[in-house]
Amino acid sequence: MADYDLAIIGGGINGAGIARDAVGRGLRVLLLEQNDLGSGTSSASTKLIHGGLRYLEHGAFRMVREALIEREVLLRMAPHLIRPLRFVLPVIPGPRSPIMLRLGLLLYDFLGARKILPGTRGVDLTHYVAGQPLLRKFRYGYEYSDCWSDDSRLVVLNALDAAERGAEIRTRTRVTRAEREDVWKLILNAQGRRYAVTARVLVNAAGPWAGIVAETVLRMEGRPPLRLAKGSHIVVRKLFDHDRGYIFQNDDKRMIFALPFAEDFTLIGTTDENFTGSLDSVAPSGEEVIYLCRAVSGFFRERVDADQVVWAFAGVRALYDASGGKDVPEDITRDYRLVLDERHGAAPVLTVYGGKITTHRRLSEDAVGKLSHFFQLRAPWTAVSRLSGGDFLWDAIEARVAQTLRAWPFLGEAEAWRLTRAYGTRVDRVLGEATQRSDIAPFFGPLSAAEVRYLMMHEWARTADDVLWRRTKLGLKLSTTEKNALAQFMAGAASN
Repeated sequence: MADYDLAIIGGGINGAGIARDAVGRGLRVLLLEQNDLGSGTSSASTKLIHGGLRYLEHGAFRMVREALIEREVLLRMAPHLIRPLRFVLPVIPGPRSPIMLRLGLLLYDFLGARKILPGTRGVDLTHYVAGQPLLRKFRYGYEYSDCWSDDSRLVVLNALDAAERGAEIRTRTRVTRAEREDVWKLILNAQGRRYAVTARVLVNAAGPWAGIVAETVLRMEGRPPLRLAKGSHIVVRKLFDHDRGYIFQNDDKRMIFALPFAEDFTLIGTTDENFTGSLDSVAPSGEEVIYLCRAVSGFFRERVDADQVVWAFAGVRALYDASGGKDVPEDITRDYRLVLDERHGAAPVLTVYGGKITTHRRLSEDAVGKLSHFFQLRAPWTAVSRLSGGDFLWDAIEARVAQTLRAWPFLGEAEAWRLTRAYGTRVDRVLGEATQRSDIAPFFGPLSAAEVRYLMMHEWARTADDVLWRRTKLGLKLSTTEKNALAQFMAGAASN
C-alpha cells in the first residue's frame, strides 16, 4: 500500500489549493515544496481577485465569468484576507472609446452575477476624491468593482487548512527523482536528508517549474506545452490617500494598475514579457521599471521616477501555449489546463498548466474531480467553506477589529487592523493571554516576537524573508538593524 493517495509537487496557490480540496474529500495527501510556500509566482502577483477586464477583448468570456463568480466565493471564504476594491478607469482618447469601455464594463457586471459587489458607474473626476491625484486633463471615467487579496497569505492559509484536516505539508523539500511503476516512488531531499515516499497519484503543480519537473524528475516524453511570461511590479511611497485603485490604459494598449498597498505605499504593475533564464533569479529589468514609471506618470500629477521605487518584484507565469510559441504573451489564455497522463500498469500523473489566483479554488476542485475514477471521493465542499481565521461575515471586518482592540487594549488601532487582516479570528492564537505590550515583546519594528513565534510554529516560517515578505509585508517598514535582529531571534528560536 502506498504511503499517500496523492503527492503534490509545488507549494504555490494551486498546489496548496489542491491539497486542501483533496484532503477534505478523504484522500491521504502530501504536499512538497522545494522552498517556502508561495515563494514563487504566487507571492509576485498584482494581488487582485478579478475576472480580468482586458481578457474580454480576447473573447475569453467563459474564463472571465468563472473568475468573476469566484470573487464573491473567495470574499466569503476569507473576509480577512480578501476585500472589495473599487477601481477608477479614466477615459482617454485612444484605441478604446468611452462607448467601448462602457459596454465592456456592462458585460463585466453582467458576467459577474454579483450579489455583494456594487456595479459600474460613471464618475466626474473633477469633483471626486479619486480624481484629485490625477492630471487635470482627466475629467471623466468609470468606477467598477473587483477584489484585492494578500496573495502569499492566501497560499499559506490553504496549506494551513489542509494540514489541520490531515495533509502533510513539507517545505524545503525537493523531489530529486521519481520512479513510476504501479505507484510513484519519490526520492526526496530535505536540506541534505534523503528519503523516499510512495503515492498512488502524482500532481505536478510546480507552476513555472512544471516543465523542468516533467523533463528532469518525472522523465516524461515530449516537450510540455508551456510558455513562461514574466510580470514585474514596483512599489513606491503612496501616491494617493483614498482607498480606490486605478486601472490605466497605456499607449501600447496594456492595462496598468496602481493600487493602495501596505498602508503607506502604492503598488504599480504589471508587465508581460516572454521569459527565459534561471527561475531562481527572477527580477524586474531596468527597462521594465522605467516602463512602469513612465506609464503611471502619464496619469498622476506627481511624477514617478525609478529612484522613488522602494521595492520591485517579478513573477513568472506558466501559461498553456497551444500556439507553439507563435503568440505574444498577452494573447495566450490565462485559463488553466489539467492534463492527465494515465496508462496501463503505470501510476497516473496530473499536470497543472496556467491558472490565476482568482480561480485557484475552482482549479483545485476540478483537479481532484479529474482523479475521481482512481478514488472514492467525498463530494466537493470548498465553495461554502471558510479559510483559517475567516469565520465571520464578509462585511464584518470593522467589528472584528473592534473586538481585537477590546481584547488587547494595549494595541494601537493600525496594529489591530493589520493583525485582524492577517489572522482574522485567530488573532487570539497569536497574542494569547497577553495583557500588556511587554508580554509579546521584543519588537522588530511593528512585528512582535509573539507573532514571529506563531508564524514559525504554525505557518512554516523559517527565515526572516518568510516572515517579512510573504507572511507579512513588513519588509517595507523594517530597518536593516531590525531585520538583522529578527533573523538572529528566529535562528535562536529554531535552535531551542
